[in-house]
Amino acid sequence: MKSRRLYIILLLLSALFYACSDYDSFSNDPAFRLSFSTDTVKFDTLISTISSPTKTLYVFNKNSDGLRVANVCLLKGSESLFRVNVDGEYLVNGTGNDFLIRKNDSIIVRIEVTMPESGTTDTISYSDELLFNLENGAQQRVLLTAGAVDAYIIHGMLIESDSTLNTDKPYLIYDSLVIAKGATLKMLPGTTLLMHDSTAVDIYGRIDAQGTIQKPVVFRGARTDRMFDYLFYDNTPSRWKGITIHEGSFNNKFVNCDLHSGRWGIRVDSTSLDNLALTMQNCIIHNVGGDGLYLNNCGAEILNTQISNTLGDCVNVYGGVYTFCHCTIAQYYPLSYDRGDALYVSNIDFNEVHHELKYIQFLNCVITGYAEDVIMGNLDPEYEDSEYYYFFNCYLRTVGENDEDNFVDCKFENKEMSLVGEKNFKVFDTYNFIYDFTPDSLSEIRNMADPELINGMKFDRLGRSRLADEAPDAGCYEYIMPAKE
Repeated sequence: MKSRRLYIILLLLSALFYACSDYDSFSNDPAFRLSFSTDTVKFDTLISTISSPTKTLYVFNKNSDGLRVANVCLLKGSESLFRVNVDGEYLVNGTGNDFLIRKNDSIIVRIEVTMPESGTTDTISYSDELLFNLENGAQQRVLLTAGAVDAYIIHGMLIESDSTLNTDKPYLIYDSLVIAKGATLKMLPGTTLLMHDSTAVDIYGRIDAQGTIQKPVVFRGARTDRMFDYLFYDNTPSRWKGITIHEGSFNNKFVNCDLHSGRWGIRVDSTSLDNLALTMQNCIIHNVGGDGLYLNNCGAEILNTQISNTLGDCVNVYGGVYTFCHCTIAQYYPLSYDRGDALYVSNIDFNEVHHELKYIQFLNCVITGYAEDVIMGNLDPEYEDSEYYYFFNCYLRTVGENDEDNFVDCKFENKEMSLVGEKNFKVFDTYNFIYDFTPDSLSEIRNMADPELINGMKFDRLGRSRLADEAPDAGCYEYIMPAKE
């Protein structure tokens, strides 16, 4: 019995020895090559002097035997801007030696880069190559590329007197941007604010942000790289906080502005109804992790503007005085079924405080989304069936019908229509978070707006004429017939 046990133990040890021996064998076959997860490691446009996120490169040995990598080095050596760690070992002066990759195994390479200031307004490109010199004499290369722009880097921006921001390069802002009471911050066409993930804009004074169609004023997150190969961080929500207009702040203007990827869009605190707290024209609030536009007992005029894809409500109104004309309010937030409404109207806030809803009117607007009914509210009984709210010549995804008091010449989306929901629009790519809310050629949104309600906006948000065909389209975008070849 003992001899039999000894025989089994020896057999197992022998098998283990041969297995280990086979596992630790390495070949100098000149035909063997490594495989890489990519042939090019790309760093999208970075901010100069700021360290990049870390990229990962996987190196595979899919051969029938192990491979020895005699040397891994950067082509530009110690002068390279890239920093590389191979299998846990940093390349010193751009080089490292003696790496083993067993058969059917892999190693991990991690890469970073910090780009210097260029002193120009252009995007500066930089590249290097990572060389893998195998013991069998083969050499393989992976291209490393990066681009960067200069930026004003500010930790806490406080505007205490009338000021105008520069436009020659973007602002990278950490912590906060505060406009103090009595001060006005002017933002010219092409001004771009890159907000760190903890950054909020607090307005106690006044903001005057006026871009153009070609050069909008941009409020966005600071991440310029990709979450995945197909998806930029900039196309995802909650990359920074948002904008708050505080009590006592009036006459804030946003014209041709693009605000996206925040935790909320614009919040306006309760204030006097005698003056407009907010005017928006030709703007976008898109892809945010809370409410897009929150208006609390104030006065606001929203014109030719897209408010879309929010985890909270696209537009959330409590009391006040409001006009929306030629707006597209679209609730197609893709990351949660528990998304809010496209429009929520109430005269009672979360603290059960009652505010007077003097009136809210929607002229030539589109209000739509995924849900069967995207227009909701909570009004005191005195407001029900009243003339405090109006919808004129609007395309609506809600349950209702035209009446003399509240809904006049509106279209209510229903299953009998040839196009419903997202099919009404030109481009709808939820995978890449890309949306174009221009009406489809067959959509009933087309030609339904009343020219008498156009409120001076003869051009859509992108500068296209609303008067070039039969009638204006509802919403902030006009369908343009393709040119004949």
